[in-house]
Amino acid sequence: MKVTILGAGGGEVTGSAYLLQTKTANVLIDCGMYQGASKSENYRKMPKSENVKKLDCVILTHAHLDHTGRLPLLTKLGYRHPIYATPATIELTEVILKDSARLQRSDAERENRKRKRFNEPPLDPLYSEDDVTALKPLMKTLTYDKPTEIAPGVTVRAVEAGHMLGSASLEFTVEEAGKKRVIIFSGDIGPRGAPLHHDPVPFKHADVVFMESTYGDRNHKSLKDSAIEARENIKQVVKARGKILVPVFAVARSQLIMYLLAGAFHKGTLKPFPIYIDSPMAIEATRIYRKHVELFDAEALSMQKSGDLRANLESVEFCKTAEESKALNDVSGPCMILAGSGMCTGGRILHHFKYNLAIPGTLVMIVGFQSHGSLGRMLVDGAKHVTIFGERIPVRAKVITLNGMSGHAGQKDLMNWYDSLASSRPRTILTHGENKARTALARLIREKHQVKAELPELGDVIEID
Repeated sequence: MKVTILGAGGGEVTGSAYLLQTKTANVLIDCGMYQGASKSENYRKMPKSENVKKLDCVILTHAHLDHTGRLPLLTKLGYRHPIYATPATIELTEVILKDSARLQRSDAERENRKRKRFNEPPLDPLYSEDDVTALKPLMKTLTYDKPTEIAPGVTVRAVEAGHMLGSASLEFTVEEAGKKRVIIFSGDIGPRGAPLHHDPVPFKHADVVFMESTYGDRNHKSLKDSAIEARENIKQVVKARGKILVPVFAVARSQLIMYLLAGAFHKGTLKPFPIYIDSPMAIEATRIYRKHVELFDAEALSMQKSGDLRANLESVEFCKTAEESKALNDVSGPCMILAGSGMCTGGRILHHFKYNLAIPGTLVMIVGFQSHGSLGRMLVDGAKHVTIFGERIPVRAKVITLNGMSGHAGQKDLMNWYDSLASSRPRTILTHGENKARTALARLIREKHQVKAELPELGDVIEID
């Protein structure tokens, strides 16, 4: 039995993919795209491995692109076996991947116009919307807390991960050569007490655990403190009639922000002002959120049933078309524009940055993790100039980071999740974290539980006895 790290190893946060192999089974856990630095382009294609072509199935922890973005490449290789995920993840994955395909087509068209001028060969997108459509008949439902046999000798149980709608941590029970082993893949673990979603469900036992470590070196501000900071900054910008730009992951962050704004408008801590959701994907994701209210926590469910969410968001407008998005350039403040992508690696937020970053009085609110090399990370790190569509743009806008709105657990919540299974002294492998973060988490695990965590590199093979 072995697990090969095909993504999110070696200090990388994106591109999650793990190949679990026994003598009779080949299972891929997640198949994410790398996002951020240009060097990661080398990691976007599927590994040239015969084992990938022999897959029995794929299991998804959740729908975000860094966990699903390479799935269409499987169908291009001829993959026709099951892809298991929770119902909400199945629906959201289709939305996210189709949006990715559209962005790739647009980026390729823009790049090829430049290449044509220099007589360079054209580039093709990684995949098309047709490649995404080919995934649909392969999707199979994975029900929370119901053990499901997905390959010979391999059973999986999904539990709530608290990261986004439909997110799951996965418990594999693997039988081989008369031995039974429990292997856990955490997926992305959400913070406890966050609005909208239920808290992550802990495990009690594991022989091996593959654990994310995105914020393994620090804790977030509380959501309350982040909301207060956001509110005070928003008040100033609204008073000065400026624009507020929020690069969002269209799934989870957009819905959380709208939920928090609805609460602020309802309580009177903010007066309603124009809000533009400039993302077709966020619009579709919001529809799916409304469809799966059974996954809401009690407070969110109460607001939804009472009609308070809809009643307090009358100032929200949805921009579906490119023309509607471009028209926002001529809209006067005050207003807030929520647009993808969350790491500022593409999408409509780039156009809004191009036209507004140089304007003093603009506020940029960062509400999610920004990977190394991404434009969002440059802004967080205090860049004075950035390059967008080949144009050098001065950064005169105010940039604030609201980690309390992150969908990822901070160090304390990561340790709380790990503490519940630590007594079983599992072999612990930390992935999905920059080296500083996972080194800090490994040190804390060792000090508290006397377990030495491993920090694998991309391509490493973890042999399991």
